[in-house]
Amino acid sequence: MSLLPKNFDNFKRKAKKNIMPLLTPHLFKLRVNTYPPYVGAGIKVDHIDLDQGLCVSSLNLTALNKNAVGTQFGGSLYAMVDPFYMLILMHQLGSSYVVWDKSAQIDFIKPAKSRVTAKMKIPSSELTLIQELAKNGDPVFREYQTDIVDDKQKVIASVTKTVYIRLRKFSNSKDQSSAVYPKQTD
Repeated sequence: MSLLPKNFDNFKRKAKKNIMPLLTPHLFKLRVNTYPPYVGAGIKVDHIDLDQGLCVSSLNLTALNKNAVGTQFGGSLYAMVDPFYMLILMHQLGSSYVVWDKSAQIDFIKPAKSRVTAKMKIPSSELTLIQELAKNGDPVFREYQTDIVDDKQKVIASVTKTVYIRLRKFSNSKDQSSAVYPKQTD
């Protein structure tokens, strides 16, 4: 026997729909910067503007993210980029689309011994292209590449993300929901 009212799931859906849009960019940045895996890895989101399709993250070299040879841990470098293309696209495309990370690759170019930065950007022209490619219901796979640079703008690592996008009405992932503040264009 549940202690929660029978309509609690309905309440949660309504609350998410009405409260999450109030999550301003500042509050969203705070939420990401207090996300325990990011705190533990030492990753910080310096700037995020989902409306403009932009995110900048950074990572300082600390005792918590040094590897066995004293440089940035590769998993932390990858985590700097990991969720942001998916989150940007989920926000920009709105709830009519399902967006999933499909695959990723990281190439380590040079050891990092200082603060590193990653800039993820999706231009509005890309959104127009995605909408055109997805309109007939086929899945769309897009690749995005980000260089992680050190304080001297030398490339430390290069991350390539492949993202799956599909109109929700043609997807088996109809129940996917977003933890980001949704763009209200649907």
